[in-house]
Amino acid sequence: MRGFAGTPGTLTALMLRVSQCLFASCSLVSMVTTQRFSTVTAFCYLIASMGVLSIWSLGLACMDAYAITRKKDLRNPALVSILVVGDWLTGILSLSAASASAGVAVLYFHDLDACSNIQGCSKYQLSVSLAFLSWISVHSSFLIMLWLLAAF
Repeated sequence: MRGFAGTPGTLTALMLRVSQCLFASCSLVSMVTTQRFSTVTAFCYLIASMGVLSIWSLGLACMDAYAITRKKDLRNPALVSILVVGDWLTGILSLSAASASAGVAVLYFHDLDACSNIQGCSKYQLSVSLAFLSWISVHSSFLIMLWLLAAF
């Protein structure tokens, strides 16, 4: 299992964590810069979940970068178990927030035609899209960690 892509402390894992953090942070910034995000509970939930995901991913990206620079081996069952549970929780959180926000966005854009400010509406769509992209990268990390845990 030495050359397994995505294991903790490898360049692939670092790239996955950086992409998670980047997508989640951009989603958060895109939503926060709109004018009326605080009136919709799903959008507030998206902001909270992307904030948690950004912090989680940034911490693990720092851990991977440290392991790469110091040539440390981070593959032990206890750490991988924590990563599996953390990725699973943040994945569930981000998918539910992205899905709820997507439902509200579709309601606004297509069903109610309540989108008077086109720039604000496009920011809602961008934020939801980035949230789904962050979930895809979290889910990839989760599957890699789960596979690695099963291999121990």
